[in-house]
Amino acid sequence: MSIEVDYLVIGSGVAGLAFAVKAAERGSVAVVTKSERRESNTNYAQGGIAAVIDKEADSIESHVRDTLAAGAGLCREDIVAGVIREGPEVVGELVAWGAHFSEERPGVLSLAREGGHEHARVVRADDMTGREVARTLVQAAEGRAEIQLLDHHMAVDFLLDAAGRCRGAQVLDVGSGELLKICAGVTMLATGGCGQAFLHTTNPEVANGDGLAMAWRAGARIGNMEFMQFHPTMLYNPGQPPFLITEALRGHGAVLVNSKGQPFIDSLTTRDIVSRAIVKELQESGESCVFLDATHGDAERTRRHFPNIYRYCLEMGIDMVRDLLPVVPAAHYSCGGVWTDENGQTDIPGLYAAGEVAMTGFQGANRLASNSLLEGMVFARRAFRHAQLPSSVGDIVVPAPALSSAHDEAALAQTRTALRRLMWDEVGIVRTDDSLARACRQVDDVQREVEALYRRHGAQADLVQLRNLVLVAGLIARSARARLESRGCHFNADHVERDDSHWQRDTLLAASSSL
Repeated sequence: MSIEVDYLVIGSGVAGLAFAVKAAERGSVAVVTKSERRESNTNYAQGGIAAVIDKEADSIESHVRDTLAAGAGLCREDIVAGVIREGPEVVGELVAWGAHFSEERPGVLSLAREGGHEHARVVRADDMTGREVARTLVQAAEGRAEIQLLDHHMAVDFLLDAAGRCRGAQVLDVGSGELLKICAGVTMLATGGCGQAFLHTTNPEVANGDGLAMAWRAGARIGNMEFMQFHPTMLYNPGQPPFLITEALRGHGAVLVNSKGQPFIDSLTTRDIVSRAIVKELQESGESCVFLDATHGDAERTRRHFPNIYRYCLEMGIDMVRDLLPVVPAAHYSCGGVWTDENGQTDIPGLYAAGEVAMTGFQGANRLASNSLLEGMVFARRAFRHAQLPSSVGDIVVPAPALSSAHDEAALAQTRTALRRLMWDEVGIVRTDDSLARACRQVDDVQREVEALYRRHGAQADLVQLRNLVLVAGLIARSARARLESRGCHFNADHVERDDSHWQRDTLLAASSSL
């Protein structure tokens, strides 16, 4: 079966849906998402959108300084300044599409301060900003007849024509197992991050790194994969789904303390520093978690500003205005991804990338809190303005149809869990030369096994995802092993200093790379 559209969007987070809504002004659009259309990292973003709204108390220059400081020397300053200048317009556009953000009083947005920010500049919808943004964009997409929303469809590989231009993707209908061709003049890759490469993550199951793997196999460059940001405060609740405690709670006054109730780190410093401080505290104490103390201050104001967190924790038996919240770090956000230029264009003509899957030069070596929704929106807008539908179509080179035969699902699940545990243990918050060398060897072994299984059993959902995950795990481990310094959210205990003379540069990998 074949579908032809002007624009194909892979992923239904902020970047993908914002692009789709705009592209519908020009032509037909198909949005492919492997789960429900609302299931994305965007939906789980609690913090908000960093933007300079209060120009009397804040400034573009201040937001730029904070972003560059977090990025630890690897941000592109021109990209940073340009994206931040577009921030107020992005917020205005979301409001025009129907987003409802928290207000201090009618007509005045409520602005929160988060770690690494000099001023309060985070636009939010209480502690459910991502859910509100996702609701707004899904509703906008569903209201346009030009957009087909294909839930439970998983992109497998890109379709390229004889000239090397992206012409869409081969897509698996997860329900029926049928492989489809979706042909398009322009393709937007917006599949989000790869937090599922690690055993402990704040990311939903869809954050598997699929788009990164597809882009790598198609010949695109991948950059800065060593910079995986670990969020310091995931609720420690073994046996339950991951639940993030937003950084805005610390901006509100909550303090990180150990089991004795003693503060051990400035709670408003950047995530990499806080995460490493927690790891050190846990190693020294032998405890399983640390605690976030939000019991001081106005209890009613805390409940009002963080209703979702308060309600969820209460269901877990924790009253956050009376009790300490147990927290641990977890893999959260990939600062690297598919290389793009200032318009979101990848190395492959006709293929754009935006959001967490992309490396645009904005995040550098570490993401400043609440800058991700901003970046995704800005690059979706830029890609839309830049993308041109081709005037002619070359012959498409279709991947050979994969055979489909039964495989051992339980064995695949065990391999996936073992891979994620390996990445957490050896390529986690604190790395060493030896741990990274072990990880590279073992991931290579797993990748060979999984590729053999894929050749034997073909494009089946769990096998496609494992194939992608192990490829991305290898890119992360190889990139981390190559960087012999500590910078941003990459920390190697054998090279603890930042070394600008040798390493103030991006790690760019191509299929021919010798790393």
